Amino acid sequence: MNYEIVESFSQMVREKRIDKDMLTGIIEDVFSMMVRKKYGMEARFDVVVNMDKGDIEIYLEKQIVETVTDASIQIDIESVRKKTDEPLEVGDDFVEVIDLQSFGRRLVVSAKQNLNQRIKEVEKEIVYNEYSNSIGEIIVGEIYQIRKGEILVNHNRNELQLPKNEQIAKERYRKGETIRALLKEVRKNASSPVVVISRSDPKFLAKLFEIEIPEIYDGIIEIKAVAREAGERSKVAVESHDDRIDAVGACVGMKGVRIHAIVRELNNENIDVINYSDNPTIYIQRALAPAKLKSVQVDEAAKMANVLVDKDQVSLAIGRNGQNIRLASKLSGYEINLVKEGGEEEYDMDLEEFREELGEPLLERLIDEGYETARKVIEAPLDDLLEIEGLTEEKVKSIREMMKRELADAEVEEDEEEEEIEKASETKTESVEEAKDSSTEDTPVQPVQPVQPVQPVQNEKKESQQSEV
Repeated sequence: MNYEIVESFSQMVREKRIDKDMLTGIIEDVFSMMVRKKYGMEARFDVVVNMDKGDIEIYLEKQIVETVTDASIQIDIESVRKKTDEPLEVGDDFVEVIDLQSFGRRLVVSAKQNLNQRIKEVEKEIVYNEYSNSIGEIIVGEIYQIRKGEILVNHNRNELQLPKNEQIAKERYRKGETIRALLKEVRKNASSPVVVISRSDPKFLAKLFEIEIPEIYDGIIEIKAVAREAGERSKVAVESHDDRIDAVGACVGMKGVRIHAIVRELNNENIDVINYSDNPTIYIQRALAPAKLKSVQVDEAAKMANVLVDKDQVSLAIGRNGQNIRLASKLSGYEINLVKEGGEEEYDMDLEEFREELGEPLLERLIDEGYETARKVIEAPLDDLLEIEGLTEEKVKSIREMMKRELADAEVEEDEEEEEIEKASETKTESVEEAKDSSTEDTPVQPVQPVQPVQPVQNEKKESQQSEV
């Protein structure tokens, strides 16, 4: 029986990756509890677990007496002589080997429950330590369950969670597929540690760059910043520590082979790689690519930048749904205000249009303080806005971002309307020209006779027909 018990423990060591010495200590504690429950807290004993030989032995030590007053620590001389032939006398210590079967079913069940509980605690600690030491690394697992709010991934027989907000929105997952993700967080829980992985985190993109580009792994090229809207577009700023190596070229690779490997992994996400610069003006200019900027005015203390662009570059600078300017702002760490050359007023919106978002009380307070337009709120010094009741730094940041999105969307809509008007105008002009041509073709032109003044009459007729068109 002892061998079977130890063999099951040895199997546990192999399967659950529990340290052998740790398991030995747990077993000794559990059997010690059994002895104390049966023989009392005063009992003197020793539990010996030999995992290599597959044996467990319990030695109970009692004092030999004439008359027993405490059976847990004493034994009479007559009982000793029946159990052993050794020449022991009253006052000596008698060591008895306890048979495990003598403990009874209740104690065995209790010990089993205690052991299972201890093993689970050790398992949880092992899993927590294993994954908490690997945070920020990429792991490869297999999808084994797809739920509405999350995906469960099997990794080394441990359950990992990929929540909805950590997924790439356009990706479709299937059970049994292999998946790569960033190990983002490990939380202790009552039942088992919660291991959270992510495919939308900017660090996942940075880690993929490190895997695919040897120069980054070796430290020759450094990733300075990453701004990402997962599944849509990302911007990565890189810097080379070797003048002979072009950072952007090394990241893109020959014919784009390196960057394409990363794009495929991220479900065809667009990735812009730019050269980092310590000069904020140059850095912001590169971050807003492909738009061409007229000028950049930087306020390093307030971390704000006013960018002047030509009208035909506005849509490029803003990007679809304001994506380009948002990513550039995240990448550079500057709050970027876009100004159209010769037409800043076209960018502004009356503050009344934000009544629903701001709420009546805050709207009135802002207007009372002289902030009648969105542009004034965006460009106002932060300290001035914080003096207004109900505004915190976080609230101001949220309001400014909301207003910038609205301004960007309004500008894009305006440009689209202008394009439609231009197209409509071109179409109308073409129609008029076609009508003129057809009018001229359909009118029979008589040959002009030198002796008869019919030419003016014919011209008059043609002009009449064209004006009707």
